[in-house]
Amino acid sequence: QVRLSESGGGSVQAGGSLNLSCSASESAYSSYCMGWFRQVPGKEREGVASIDIGGSTTYAESVKGRFTVSKDSAKKALYLQMTSLKPDDTATYYCAADPLIGSGMYCRPDVVARMHHWGSGTPVTISS
Repeated sequence: QVRLSESGGGSVQAGGSLNLSCSASESAYSSYCMGWFRQVPGKEREGVASIDIGGSTTYAESVKGRFTVSKDSAKKALYLQMTSLKPDDTATYYCAADPLIGSGMYCRPDVVARMHHWGSGTPVTISS
């Protein structure tokens, strides 16, 4: 069963940093592609970052250079380090996985936003 659980969200001022964590089940972590998306009420999901089974990462233009996605095989965990945060980064952040999605060119933030398995999310609020 694919299970995911996020933590680490909170409220910080613009320019600050937050580190999000995602605990994944064995089925989730064995996916060829995992990542993070975010969503603001009333708006569509926005894929933020993806990481494939080989460790290759891809980022949305809006977060490139500020966010870093990584994973830990021993802990079956996914992470999102967020720096230089802006008010526009305010959203609920979700980690996602999909055993049916491939790696490499198939693993991208826009694909992460359409994945079928995600956790309950962790809210992030950035104040100006």
